[in-house]
Amino acid sequence: MNLPVAILIDLDDTIVSYSTYAGPCWKRACYDAAGRIDGADAEELYRTLTEAKTWFWADPERHRANRQDMPRANQRLIQIGLRRLGIEDRELAGTIAQSYERERGKTIKPFPGALETVRKLRACGVRMALVTNGGAEPQREKIRRFDLAPLFDAILIEGECGYGKPDTRIYMDALRLLDAAPGDAWMVGDNLEWEVAVPQKLGIFCVWNDAKGEGLPENSGIRPDRIIRSLPELLPSRVGALQLTTPEGN
Repeated sequence: MNLPVAILIDLDDTIVSYSTYAGPCWKRACYDAAGRIDGADAEELYRTLTEAKTWFWADPERHRANRQDMPRANQRLIQIGLRRLGIEDRELAGTIAQSYERERGKTIKPFPGALETVRKLRACGVRMALVTNGGAEPQREKIRRFDLAPLFDAILIEGECGYGKPDTRIYMDALRLLDAAPGDAWMVGDNLEWEVAVPQKLGIFCVWNDAKGEGLPENSGIRPDRIIRSLPELLPSRVGALQLTTPEGN
């Protein structure tokens, strides 16, 4: 398969591993917190806070409204969980949230071969846009940390644009900055709604990054144009012999 003129690519859980170690970090923060609460059962605390966490992020509107300030959002959901246990302690909730964010931050790193793949795509002449949700500063910190800015022709962050995926404006903004039509571009990412269902409706060829290898959810009505397990799979075997083409010409 030849490469397109332009690629829009997601950041978290596509270029960098963001969720891989979230579970262990969350459990450690909960168990550490149990030691600060008289008579607390660590497993019960972990289970209750996890249920609150799942409930909190399950609502799309609550997700959209809170994802730009993750430390504050985590403190809010932890307060909700503690309240279910009869504990009203905002300071403790803040301490648990900070502990979790601190430990999780240490685990974030690029997937094997991800940065090299982006560099090779640029070397092939593909125009590249990084399109990511989240707050401006947290996302910019990752961009600085892994020196991503020089690899992209455009960077669009929800916290800077005022809107993000799955708002159709963000994809169209990226295409405009890359001077590319929808039929000349790919969208690559791990979220089936944000990186497949919505951009597909705009005429973009959508590549789902199934980094966990779990396959499409049962009864999913979303069908990616292509499924990969890691970014290096985007590269044809003979990179030096590539010609740019539209997805329809593949």
